[in-house]
Amino acid sequence: MSIRSVKILVFGAHPDDCDIKAGGFAIKHAQLGNKVRFVSVTNGDTGHYRIGGASLARRRYKEAQKAARIAGIEYKIYDIHNGQLLPTLENRLKIVEEIREFQADLVLTHRPNDYHPDHRYTSQLVQDAAYTVTVPNVCALTPHLMQNPVMAYVADDFQKPYPFSPDIVISIDDVVDKKLDMLHCHESQFYEWLPYNENILEQVPKAPEERKRWLKERMKIRFRKIADKYRALLKKRYGDEAGSKVLYAEAFEICEYGGKLTEEKRKGLFPF
Repeated sequence: MSIRSVKILVFGAHPDDCDIKAGGFAIKHAQLGNKVRFVSVTNGDTGHYRIGGASLARRRYKEAQKAARIAGIEYKIYDIHNGQLLPTLENRLKIVEEIREFQADLVLTHRPNDYHPDHRYTSQLVQDAAYTVTVPNVCALTPHLMQNPVMAYVADDFQKPYPFSPDIVISIDDVVDKKLDMLHCHESQFYEWLPYNENILEQVPKAPEERKRWLKERMKIRFRKIADKYRALLKKRYGDEAGSKVLYAEAFEICEYGGKLTEEKRKGLFPF
């Protein structure tokens, strides 16, 4: 598999989920000339404390497109209400068609055990689409894939019924600032809704540059925790010396429902 022919498809439940979990991975692939598409399965129209509905959905769409331009990727948003996603047949077929149309080599998404129903159901929909994408008589007017793409989960901290167990951990040190620039685009979330929901809204600076520094300090702690938690895998990947120096990381767990991750595919999909 030539690394320049790789297509990466990331499904998140909300606009900004993909950026948080796989923004660095996406930037690195885009820099190689590979095609990356983020898909938010809901429009995020309830993710705020003052505004909602169509106006919030439009705002979050604009934020996502701004982030996409920074990363050099494509960003799609389905017009499904935030908090109302269900693992229906209609939605499953929508995911099947998305994977087929994009001809994905690698599909990333949430794990099925998660605090948010939209996250859980996004995961279930992607898992249910696995293998089905190769069946000709399912969505018969959309050409089926000859191979089931490799599928993987993005990292989380949930422990029950079983914790996240990464197979791949990559350094994002070289792109962490660009990833943080992506997150900065989602102003409605990182400077408004999430601080409000965490009861720390008063801590958010007013000046744009101060806000950005505040966000970077908070998020770098989060990305550093991933590197520290999976240090052994970073050393295995980069060698003891280089692996011990990695500051920020992203991690992925291969989903057994997807195609087999051969050594050739591993080199193409995770070449960093």
